[in-house]
Amino acid sequence: MSTRPDQFSTGDDPIASALAGFARAHGATVRVSLDPAYVVAADPAPTRRVALVSGGGSGHEPLHTGFVGRGGLDAAIPGQVFASPHNQQIFAGARAAALPGGVLLVVKNYTGDVINFRIAAERLRAEGIDVETVLVDDDLATENEAAETGRRGTGATVLVEKVLAAAADSGASLADLADLGRRVVAASRSLAVASRAHTAPGGTGPAFDLPAGQLEYGVGIHGERAVSTIDRPGSEEVVDRMLQELLAAVPATPTGYAVLVNGLGAATGLEVYSVLDRVAQGLDERGLTLAAALAGTYVAALDMRGFSITLTALEPGWVEHLAAPTATPALPSTEPVGTVVAAAAQADTGGREVRDDPFLTALGRLVSAAKPELTRLDQVTGDGDFGDNLDGGTRTALASRVAEDEPQPGLRAVEQAFLDHVGGSSGPLYGLLFQNLRTALTDGSGVDAVRAGLRSALEAVQRVGGARPGDRTMADTLHAAANSSGDAADLLRAAVDGAAATADLLPRRGRASYLGERALGTPDPGAVGVAIVLAALVEVIDPTVDAAALVNPWT
Repeated sequence: MSTRPDQFSTGDDPIASALAGFARAHGATVRVSLDPAYVVAADPAPTRRVALVSGGGSGHEPLHTGFVGRGGLDAAIPGQVFASPHNQQIFAGARAAALPGGVLLVVKNYTGDVINFRIAAERLRAEGIDVETVLVDDDLATENEAAETGRRGTGATVLVEKVLAAAADSGASLADLADLGRRVVAASRSLAVASRAHTAPGGTGPAFDLPAGQLEYGVGIHGERAVSTIDRPGSEEVVDRMLQELLAAVPATPTGYAVLVNGLGAATGLEVYSVLDRVAQGLDERGLTLAAALAGTYVAALDMRGFSITLTALEPGWVEHLAAPTATPALPSTEPVGTVVAAAAQADTGGREVRDDPFLTALGRLVSAAKPELTRLDQVTGDGDFGDNLDGGTRTALASRVAEDEPQPGLRAVEQAFLDHVGGSSGPLYGLLFQNLRTALTDGSGVDAVRAGLRSALEAVQRVGGARPGDRTMADTLHAAANSSGDAADLLRAAVDGAAATADLLPRRGRASYLGERALGTPDPGAVGVAIVLAALVEVIDPTVDAAALVNPWT
């Protein structure tokens, strides 16, 4: 079993147990041998004359084992973490997958991989099997004419194997496939950056230390440090620099470019798709064509926090190969490049600005002061975005306009902002709060009108979200304030007490309900937010009340 406290692998050999699990999950697609370790396609395309075989160290999943199957590789050979597979594994796996037209080995340019695949090739030839090799060496960061080893093989491996697989399915010969693979490699370059190293195999800490605000520029997929460590610029600047260097390194092409944005293990889907969008914009700004695009984690470096960009200058027919269907666990097929429908421009409908509205001014000040604490509270019991949501909605309201004859301009603006622009569940529910307060203060005035608005807001929140007083939500603050007596200060004190009391309630609604007793001791951020809203309103209704002091624990 794994002795690393940060690793969840099971069994005495984590590679063997992972392969066994892989076999269980993909029984119709692959066949797995544990000794020697290799993966072969269960149902290769009958039109293939040549078997495609690749491999390398583990820790890069889904490369290469996830690419085995119809439309992908015929065999993949996994080594130990970041270590080349043994030539005996490669020989056995390639022999098991070999077809009458021979075997094409796709090898990333690392010394151990190159040597072991070459030895396996010699052994295959000795058995009468025709063999050719495509060496992938796309890493621009290791371009060095003085170095004998050459560039490393990285993300372009995905595109090389996909193009070759489609061509192999069409019945291409060994010589034609080898030539095609070498052309794809020559047309491809990759660059990778990382803001945090992977966890060192066998250890509990990062493989190398990277100070905050620094970026490894040109990092390798085995966690090799980059040639340079740079001060981290903005993300757009990083992507633009990478794209510029990649374009300078690949040939010009009228066919367009394929782009792969690859997560290195800990980059999220949100991030890699955002990077892809910036690359697409960069190509468009230069008058160049994005003809094929992929984004995801295909070549990981365990749990490294970073990404790579691969750029391939396409030849005619390659787009079709990239788009050809697959039946593998993870090898992707590209789709036609989509267009982005821009948001409709908002017409300036005139009306009055609200940036100087007394309520909104007070709300903006109090929410800004409370944002760090609201974020902390929501990190304990939720997803940590409540402070941003409340602050963002208030800022949107401050920048908006309302009708000239609106009797409650501040409340109308914040109602529109939260109902129309703030996401999640809290945004629209706060929008209903502002809507009901606006309606009540349009029909009446003073603290009695505020209480009437709070009662109708509580009813609306209950209808929509189902929360009741005692459920540890914003409903608890609404109920406490709506049922208070006395002046505006008394109403606010009741709201503050109601919000604070949620720390002693077991949550029954929202994400906090999953925590049970672990949520005790921390007030609900939504309940606290209502108290802060009412503090801003009380400042306007009765300026003699030191409303900010009453919500001071959170601001």
